[in-house]
Amino acid sequence: MNQWKWPFAVWIAAGVLASGAAAQKPSPNAVIQALEAESQRAMKILATNDPAPYFVGYQVNDISTVSVDAEGGALQSTNEEHQRLLDVEVRVGDYVLDNTHQVRGAGGGSSRAGSMLMPLDDDVDALRSVIWLETDRRYKASVEQLIRVKTNRATRVDEEDVSGDFTVEPGRTASMSVAPVRPKISEWETRARAYSALFRQYPEILEGTAGFSSQVVQRYVVNSEGTSVQSGVTLLRLSLYARVRAEDGMELYRFESFDAHSLDGLPDDKTVTKTIEKMISDLRALRAAPVIEPFTGPAILSGRASGVFFHEIFGHRIEGSRQKSENDGQTFTKQINQPVLPDFLSVVDDPTTERIGDTELNGYYRYDDEGVAAQRVTVVENGVLKNFLMSRAPVAGFMQSNGHGRKEPGYRSVGRQGNLIVQASRTVNDATLRQMLIEEAKRQGKTYGLLFDDISGGFTLTDRSSPQAFQVTPIMVYRVYVDGRPDELVRGADLIGTPLTSFSKIVAASDKVDIFNGFCGAESGYVPVSAVSPSILTTQIEVQKKAKSSDLQPILPPPPAQPGASS
Repeated sequence: MNQWKWPFAVWIAAGVLASGAAAQKPSPNAVIQALEAESQRAMKILATNDPAPYFVGYQVNDISTVSVDAEGGALQSTNEEHQRLLDVEVRVGDYVLDNTHQVRGAGGGSSRAGSMLMPLDDDVDALRSVIWLETDRRYKASVEQLIRVKTNRATRVDEEDVSGDFTVEPGRTASMSVAPVRPKISEWETRARAYSALFRQYPEILEGTAGFSSQVVQRYVVNSEGTSVQSGVTLLRLSLYARVRAEDGMELYRFESFDAHSLDGLPDDKTVTKTIEKMISDLRALRAAPVIEPFTGPAILSGRASGVFFHEIFGHRIEGSRQKSENDGQTFTKQINQPVLPDFLSVVDDPTTERIGDTELNGYYRYDDEGVAAQRVTVVENGVLKNFLMSRAPVAGFMQSNGHGRKEPGYRSVGRQGNLIVQASRTVNDATLRQMLIEEAKRQGKTYGLLFDDISGGFTLTDRSSPQAFQVTPIMVYRVYVDGRPDELVRGADLIGTPLTSFSKIVAASDKVDIFNGFCGAESGYVPVSAVSPSILTTQIEVQKKAKSSDLQPILPPPPAQPGASS
């Protein structure tokens, strides 16, 4: 999470010319024209082939990006890019069995098909030419793959889930363009220089950077079922990063980001400066902090830490495709209508929520990457599992998409998280939660419990060939002593465990929620996501020492500042 992986595009509005008293209607979008024409033509001509395609789907991401990066008060790079990427999906067979079916025993295969560059000019003929050649290539590859699928199926035992390979969905039409965003590059270059220069005042900081990204996508989804959807999203990010090295060689870092859907949603200079000062203070304290020892016992996870915890450990395990793949651990596949979390917790995934309070959510979108409208999905209600996050790949008992088919350009869509929101029906204030931590530590005979105040990300393993485990990377971790001593900052902790055990140990939640915005990488590439959660108290968490370098501190001191240099 917490990284940019996609290019995105600025939408350029078509002008409306007026003639006389009445304005003429704008001509249809050239990209939509080209996609619709080739979809119809491919289905008509290829219908005479054996096998014929039963579905042709296109996605075009018209994308542009502006990025500015600075380090130590100096500009490192400025980039602008504009491109169109075409993804083509041709399915042969039928909705029950087609060329996308898993070939068992073949290592799982790859979901990355790659994208084709398209012309930037709105030349319908030129656009159609690229679509035609790519459709032809994908059709031939699909025919070959279907043969492999049928052969594999004939030589393997019967599958547990026979729900089919593709859901039947109604055609949809929508035109929901995103507004153009035109950041002033020179202004952001100045701001990035100034922000990164603040780190330079402290010689122990080995690297201090500031970056700005403006990424906007205009997305077109057209398929042979009659879907023709134009939608888009704007993602802006101001990011700050700093790194130090402790005397024992351990690398320590702090990362902060501000995410928004408009320039007005980004912070002012005063807010950014205060954030940088807090990062510097944290890093200097971390360098002097003791290294944590392996520990198991009670802990509080702050809202941000809890959000990442639920995203990694729970969220990935309720994504639809994982319930069907025989390579997956299928932790919750057979648990519908069974309790999986404490009864005071509910979980929804709602990509239709654009903001909570003043914070805009990364996982907001209106249509998914298969042209299905985004939906609010209640995954867990009062601790009981109710639903999975579904793309158009069906699962036994869940034969329709609920608008969670997501991907990075060049990949195939699968069910993914958007805005994962944890809700608690029974809460306490932060002071009470802290006192409950101390009482639980006393009950267990511990001298302290842990407070995970901030976290950077993590990962989870869901394949059957691996342990069903997770690892989350905390940054700011404190020992909360039962005898009243001041909290003690520690460093070098990795939060580890297994999902079912970890969920069973949650006993309380705070009445305040916090938000973690980031980017999540999985089998369909990187997608923007958010996790919203209250702080939680768990009676048992496990930490291990993180890996560390043995490198010495720099032998040479940093170069002295020159007279008149900016600060």
